[in-house]
Amino acid sequence: MGDESSKSLAVRLREADADELMRLLQAHLKELDVPEVRQVLRNPFLTQQAIELLLEERRLLISSEIKRGLACHPRTPEVRARRLVPTLFWRDLLQISNDGRVPPTVRRSADLQLRDRLPGLAVGERMSIARRASPTLSQQLRMDQDPRVIEVLLENPRLTEGSLMPLLGSDRAKPEILTLVARHRKWGIRYTVRSALCRNARTPPEIVLGLLPMLKKSDLRAISRDRRLSAAVRRRAGTLLGQEPS
Repeated sequence: MGDESSKSLAVRLREADADELMRLLQAHLKELDVPEVRQVLRNPFLTQQAIELLLEERRLLISSEIKRGLACHPRTPEVRARRLVPTLFWRDLLQISNDGRVPPTVRRSADLQLRDRLPGLAVGERMSIARRASPTLSQQLRMDQDPRVIEVLLENPRLTEGSLMPLLGSDRAKPEILTLVARHRKWGIRYTVRSALCRNARTPPEIVLGLLPMLKKSDLRAISRDRRLSAAVRRRAGTLLGQEPS
């Protein structure tokens, strides 16, 4: 198509009502390009029937942008949208995961795809995902062994205390990661977080010693008797309880 006719068709595709849009798609489907399909997907009168037409044109599904747009569209049948999900790049999956217009089952499919791909992604890619990860993805990312990923995850507004606690109780957590949590301006001041950090033998003793004076007596008592913890930590907990050094 020439530039002028292409522009004219793109405008018509964006502004058409449902009936006219269907006629335009039937007449021009075999020649549509990515910018024109972009306008179709922006049309508020786009129907499920029209989307089915686009889905049947395999040539269009070579484009990752079109596949993402169809998977994201609220009028795309959920079964068809879920079939598109495994074919998408991780950035597209993350966009779908965070798009509230997308049906929950499709967002869930995107989350599961991302979760399965995380081990094969580079650190920078995992950091990008951690910044916007859903609660489902956070459950996988919280056990990432790279402190840079955890540092970004701690800033994610969707991260919950419940999602964070398994990391704090893990006997595989890296000391430097537990230190990051302890020093975090939001998470490090929460009582349950402090208590969990003090009970984890992987938390550096110097961090625990600074947190112990902030704990309740019941927690101090449990810590003073926990043989998994260092002798220095147990003694300090006992001292704070008023116990004589043994």
